[in-house]
Amino acid sequence: MGVNASSTLRTEEIEELQSHSKVFTQKDIRRLYKRFKRLDKEEKGTVNVEDFSQIPELSMNPLLPRLIAIFDVNRNGQLNFAQFVNTLSVFHPNADKIDKIKLLFKVYDINNDGFITKQEIQTVLTMMVGKNLTTDQIETIVDETLHEADKENKGKLNFDAFCSSLENGFTDNMLSISFKPCY
Repeated sequence: MGVNASSTLRTEEIEELQSHSKVFTQKDIRRLYKRFKRLDKEEKGTVNVEDFSQIPELSMNPLLPRLIAIFDVNRNGQLNFAQFVNTLSVFHPNADKIDKIKLLFKVYDINNDGFITKQEIQTVLTMMVGKNLTTDQIETIVDETLHEADKENKGKLNFDAFCSSLENGFTDNMLSISFKPCY
């Protein structure tokens, strides 16, 4: 999906983005495009982690670099407007719960092999808590989490096991941010 680098979007580009996102209206997409253009100060048609961190709802998220890496299909550290919309659509309050869970799984599945290992959980947890917990505390949390979630004792979680571990703890408003107009 090649969104042009001009200052406006064509109707067919908006419609295509709307059909892919499933949650944004055409008005939302136009508003997001304005925001994207403001973030893209160098007018290169892409934004990076630093640009993305200017979004208040994401600026304090220690997993932001990981989230950008998930949606960066070109693996160049940059997101074009279509990737920007796809990224934000998962965080929309009306996004499908399963899409949010898939994203969360991808956050933990760092090597993208379809499994979450103890090391990957430790890495993500360390990103989230920084220096607020000791290595031993993190390892204890990871061991307990994996022991509880890994019903088949494989030492790793596949997507189904991950989903089962979230059954009672994942609410519809998790991984949601407000998309109120900001001018």
